[in-house]
Amino acid sequence: MTEFNLAGRRVWVAGHRGMAGSAITRRLARENCELITATRSELNLLRQADVDAWMADKKIDVIFLAAATVGGILANTVRPAEFLYENLVIETNIIHAAWNTGVKKLLFLASSCIYPRMAEQPMREEALLTGALEPTNEWYAIAKIAGIKLCQAYRRQYGCNYVSVMPTNLYGPGDRYDMEGGHVVAALIMKIHAAKITNSKTVELWGSGMPKREFLFSEDLADACVFVMKNYSDEMFLNVGTGRDITILELAQSIAKVVGWQGTFTFNRSKPDGMPRKLLDVSRLRALGWSASTDFETGMKCAYEWYVANRA
Repeated sequence: MTEFNLAGRRVWVAGHRGMAGSAITRRLARENCELITATRSELNLLRQADVDAWMADKKIDVIFLAAATVGGILANTVRPAEFLYENLVIETNIIHAAWNTGVKKLLFLASSCIYPRMAEQPMREEALLTGALEPTNEWYAIAKIAGIKLCQAYRRQYGCNYVSVMPTNLYGPGDRYDMEGGHVVAALIMKIHAAKITNSKTVELWGSGMPKREFLFSEDLADACVFVMKNYSDEMFLNVGTGRDITILELAQSIAKVVGWQGTFTFNRSKPDGMPRKLLDVSRLRALGWSASTDFETGMKCAYEWYVANRA
């Protein structure tokens, strides 16, 4: 298809202060577009009328929909209503307003938790809705599945040029460093850095340490999103990842190396492991011409340096 040109467009990154949104914002600086953002105090994404009015006033041409209520296993477990309600409302408000105000193209960011708990590995896009979800994050997953389906529905009924991408687990600058609400990489960076500072000899890992996960540097995700926005228009969402996975223990050991901590990991097996494995089949996106370029150690050093400078 013909490349969708971002030059001269008014581009809104919804969720520009989050890890994914901020990375997309930085990546768009290399495009000749007019970047539009709004803080929570400027725009309440939970109010449809506010979103409609703001988008009409700003005359938005393009949207990267990265806004979401996010968190790890613990946050999903103790705040299921928030995770389901707020994510449903945010995505439906923005997608509907995009149609209402004539937005030219929208890209929606989903999550790898949309796939069935026991999906065949690596997980292909066609695995969606073929089995039961992982209970520890089903609330968030259901909301993200609804977002994908909403984009498909508006494409079918109204001819809207809305596409979706499905990123694997992210890490990088701007991650949420919150022991109760953060993802595994951020939580482990916090734990291991604290162990280094306090000269602690042990760090506890949740579960067995054996589940396998794939990790994508946030700047690579941003580059993929811009690539997809410019070069793809179809109903099928696209997996975005590296095509490689490691165990949680291997992740912790890699972070320890970057942090410069030498100690022993213990395992709290009373805590859930989550899905046994989550590895994406990224062959569709690779066939279009995009692959992740940041090696894991380089990306992790960048993430850790940002944490020390901004949050530690």
